[in-house]
Amino acid sequence: MACVLHVIDKYLYAMRLSDETLIDILTRFKKEMKNGLSRDYNPTATVKMLPTFVRSIPDGSEKGDFIALDLGGSSFRILRVQVNHEKRQNVHMESEAYETPENIVHGSGSQLFDHVAECLGDFMEKKNIKDKKLPVGFTFSFPCRQSKIDEAILITWTKRFKASGVEGADVVKLLEKAIKKRGD
Repeated sequence: MACVLHVIDKYLYAMRLSDETLIDILTRFKKEMKNGLSRDYNPTATVKMLPTFVRSIPDGSEKGDFIALDLGGSSFRILRVQVNHEKRQNVHMESEAYETPENIVHGSGSQLFDHVAECLGDFMEKKNIKDKKLPVGFTFSFPCRQSKIDEAILITWTKRFKASGVEGADVVKLLEKAIKKRGD
């Protein structure tokens, strides 16, 4: 056992950072955040600090049935969130993760948003809510320029995403178009 702990300590020691290194990282990070906030440096900043138009946070009086879409990581996630004040547990969530295959991630924007709409249709079918018109929230984890809450112009793809025809386009409109195209 002592031998195993020695090996673990050896690896952990290699990951320790000196105070000087931590201060250097902090200084660089703060500089990049300031560049991201600056009108002059924002286009070249490595950390995009873009304003959103979310003007409030939940206050506890919300109720209803909602859909949340989350695109940006290794998978695409859909959640159904039900908020009800009559029950003891007032928030109920159901979620499902859908794979986003490489050919979709590197294909066209139409293919990507058609995939999102198809997954949404599948989710709503499985949850027996296809006939309901539910409010949708869309987390799109890429740098976007917003001038209003229901508009997001993709600045550039990050992570593994490279779908063509999306940079410079309004991703909300692309999503709405793909959903409408399905007709369900």
